[in-house]
Order: sequence, then structure tokens, then C-alpha cells
Amino acid sequence: MTYGFDTLQIHAGARPDPATGARQTPIYQSTAYVFRDADHAAALFNLQEVGYIYSRLTNPTVAVLQERIATLEGGQGAVCCSSGHAAQIMALFPLMGPGKNVVASTRLYGGTITQFSQTIKRFGWSAKFVDFDDLDAVKAAIDDDTRAVFCESVANPGGYITDLGAISAISDAAGVPLIVDNTSATPYLCRPIEHGATLVVHSTTKYLTGNGTVTGGCIVDSGKFDWSASDKFPSLSQPEPAYHGLKFHETFGPLAFTFHGIAIGLRDLGMTMNPQAAHYTLMGIETLSLRMERHVENAVKVAKWLESDPRVDYVTYAGLESSPYHGRVSQICPKGAGGLFTFALKDGYEACVKLVDAVEIFSHVANLGDTRSLIIHSASTTHRQLTPDQQKAAGAAPEVVRVSIGIENADDLIADLDQALTKACG
Repeated sequence: MTYGFDTLQIHAGARPDPATGARQTPIYQSTAYVFRDADHAAALFNLQEVGYIYSRLTNPTVAVLQERIATLEGGQGAVCCSSGHAAQIMALFPLMGPGKNVVASTRLYGGTITQFSQTIKRFGWSAKFVDFDDLDAVKAAIDDDTRAVFCESVANPGGYITDLGAISAISDAAGVPLIVDNTSATPYLCRPIEHGATLVVHSTTKYLTGNGTVTGGCIVDSGKFDWSASDKFPSLSQPEPAYHGLKFHETFGPLAFTFHGIAIGLRDLGMTMNPQAAHYTLMGIETLSLRMERHVENAVKVAKWLESDPRVDYVTYAGLESSPYHGRVSQICPKGAGGLFTFALKDGYEACVKLVDAVEIFSHVANLGDTRSLIIHSASTTHRQLTPDQQKAAGAAPEVVRVSIGIENADDLIADLDQALTKACG
């Protein structure tokens, strides 16, 4: 039987606890699990049987979350980890190697740009940043050493919408996977796998949890990529010495990436999600569709008000008819353009700083996707490490403020911005 999103966000992956009958998924706060006997232990360690060994690898609470997110995204499997940044490294880990590169959009969260432009160099990897609206430039950037293409469905901070179908056609032609960060959209607004994505990553910290309590990340495997079609991905197609020559793709088929993420990625990188974080996120996902509907409704109302205000230079929200990305909403995000966008002040940098200090309902924090409305001046915080050109390309120019619109009363949010703009702009 096929169930709707609202049903799956509550029930997918979960069963009443067999030991107690508990209806809510318990927090299995345990580091290790008793084997039935020596043969059972050996089968688990040989990947001949699925089960629980040690919570760095697998945990029953986390397993429910993995199944739920994979189901909502339309994927074959998922691996949860400690943060969105961890999810990005975990996604790249089986694909990359010294001298290999990832072709990435210029419109990314500032921390991702830093991770890709600086930190991954220590692994011998590199990133090429390209404007993903320039499809010819994306094609030209892919070379024989490219092992992935990376973008965000709804880009942070500007709320720009990526033409996922066009980008996936390019990555498919090149024989490399497309990785899509779907944090800002969530699977309620966008399902990247349906547009050709191979892998989907999330910072579950944001909208999926929705209440600003815990950090987490997730990698969803579409199960559709042929890892053995070329010799580009030996970690998945060739014998793995640590498992007596087992070939992940040959053995696990559409779940090859998922099993590798647990058996190699979590085993050796240790970027584990703790069971309490998984529990909070499971509870958050139960109301995901309700929250996203209100996020979108409020964002449209606030963005329209800001666009009409003479103190505001421009608003980047794709839900506005004036946005160059408005035409992609119905195609990529048919239920709305999300709750994240930026707006620029005519009085520039100093006015932005005054604005974030003057708000009362909005919280000035380095986060997004909370039930509460949030605001930040990206150029002086999340994108501070970038050059002015990188800031502008990412949508975080000095005169720009990012807002994550919450689920409060929209008129109250507008009134708060109005009084703060009065203090900031005179």
C-alpha cells in the first residue's frame, strides 16, 4: 500500500517496541549489543547479517531515523551522522581520492564553501566552484578527475533554486554522481532523487528537527547509480581488503553506498549521531509538513512586505514573482519556495549590523530552519572567511541580511522588522 507524506513522516521506520509495546521510538542509550553466539558475532562483522554491534556503527533509534528520512526522500537507504558537515564528508569519502575533485555550485552555505575550498585539501581533494546557472561552465569544469557534482536544492543563504534536472543530465553524461544538499527545502518541498540526484545530504539540525535542540546529518542513497560502470569508484566497485575482498556494489547492489557509509565511513571516521539526537529529530519530523506549510506561508507574506519597503533594495525569495528563480518553483519545489531568503538594505553594511541588533522577535543566531524566526548578517558571520567576490557569488554580500522565517504570526514578524528597520535606517 502507498502512503502519503503526512502518514510516512509519522510512521516510516517505526514499530511499537517489541519488548515493552512503547509506541514512541525508545532512546536506545547503549554503546554495545549482546551477540546471540559466536557465529552471530562473526556474521555481523563479516557483513553477512544486518544487526547491531556497537553504536559508533549502528543504533536502533538512529536506524529508525535513517529509514524514515530515506522513505521521505524516496531513497534506498540512509546513513545518519553527527552534523551536516559530517554528512558532506561522509558523502564524498567513498568517491574521492588524492588528486580528485568535486565540481560545486558557488551558491552554497559559507561553511560548505570553506570546507570544500580549504579543509578537503588536507585529504588531497579539491573543489571547482562554478555558477550552476551557467550549464556550459558546469560541463567545462568536469574533467577526468571529477568524482562528484555538488549543489543545494534551495541555496543558503539566498533561497536560489537550482535546476536539478539540467544539472543531473550533465552529471549523468559525465558518469559521476550528483550530490544535492536538500537541507533548506526538506523532502516535503523538494525530492532531489526524482530530479536525478544520486545522493541527498541534510543537516538534520535544521528543518527536519525544527526546534533548534540537536545537531545531526544524513546521507540518503538513491540506489540508482552504477558504481561498477567505470573504474572511477574503486571503494564501491573493487575488493575491500578490510572485508576479505568483498565488493560493496556487487554484494549489496542498490544499497552499496549505504552499507559502505556504515561499515567503512562510520567505522573509521566515527562521525556518529547519538540516539538522543535521533529521538529529537524523529519527533520533529512528525510535524514537518505542517511546519513547512507555515514557513512558506509566512515567508511569502514577509517577503512581499519587504519588497515593497523603500528601505529595502531587493529581496531574493524565489516565491516572489519578481525573482528570476520563480519559474523553477513549480518544477523543483511545487509546494513552495521554503522559508529562507535574503534582503539587501540600501544603507549598506552598517545598517545591516544595526538591524540584527534591533530585532525583538527574530533571534540573531547562526542557524536556520527553527520554528522561531532567525536573522543573521552573513558577511560578518557565516560567510566572514570568504573573499568579497565569494560572498557576492554566494549571495551574502555586505549589504545583505539572511532571514529564516519561522511559524509565528506573520504580522508580528513584519512589525518587528519594521521597527528594527526604523532604528537601522533612520
